[in-house]
Amino acid sequence: MENQFTNQTAIITGAGQGIGFEIARQIAMQGGAVLLNDIDAVMANRAAGVISAMGGKCHAFPGDASDVDFIQQMVDEAVRKFGFVTIVIANAGITAYGEFLDFQPENLKSVIDLNLFGSFFLAQKAAIQMKKQGGAGSILLMSSVTGHQAHKNLAAYGMTKAALEMLAKSLVLELSRLNITINAVAPGATATERTLEDADYESVWSRITPMGRPGTVEDVANAVLFLVSPRSRHITGQTIIVDGGWSATSPSPY
Repeated sequence: MENQFTNQTAIITGAGQGIGFEIARQIAMQGGAVLLNDIDAVMANRAAGVISAMGGKCHAFPGDASDVDFIQQMVDEAVRKFGFVTIVIANAGITAYGEFLDFQPENLKSVIDLNLFGSFFLAQKAAIQMKKQGGAGSILLMSSVTGHQAHKNLAAYGMTKAALEMLAKSLVLELSRLNITINAVAPGATATERTLEDADYESVWSRITPMGRPGTVEDVANAVLFLVSPRSRHITGQTIIVDGGWSATSPSPY
């Protein structure tokens, strides 16, 4: 469906590169308007420029997606720029590695602030705006396979990702009457600019992933686009795991 996002406006956080960028690119290339957020202003502006140069409608709005005042500003800016909001993808998140017995309060707070607080209030502010518009829309939370399977030194991160999936289930009770769907996607190992900084990443995950390779940003974006598209209008409260089968066997990369 080449233009399945015509007359749709999407807010996507953490989209300066990687999975978020690919989601933004595909929505824009399929007729949607995109407000592209990243905390790194240079990265956000560059990403939006690339999409615009390809013919997509994309507006950069850099800032901290864990700050509730900024979250409201994002929603307001999308309405000011494009007239309405119909799709919201809470992609921004941080990973904090650390052994449980040594984990520090400030590190836990930073993970919770962005992964949970930011996602919760982005969903809330977007739903309020969608209600003002008369209802209807799609919200997508970015989880992780670590929300399903224990992973060494990722207790805090995995906890927040499991919580996001519960949030998607819980909000079905409140958002369905507004014709708003809410779902989650849980990527496994995915080759991005960040993960490929590890020279062994691709070879290790190719060895332990049943499908024989780590995921690509396109693999994850394809699942996200399905869940925020008209094709999934009767799917809500669900999580799709995109991990090449890793969670079925769960061998450790260590």
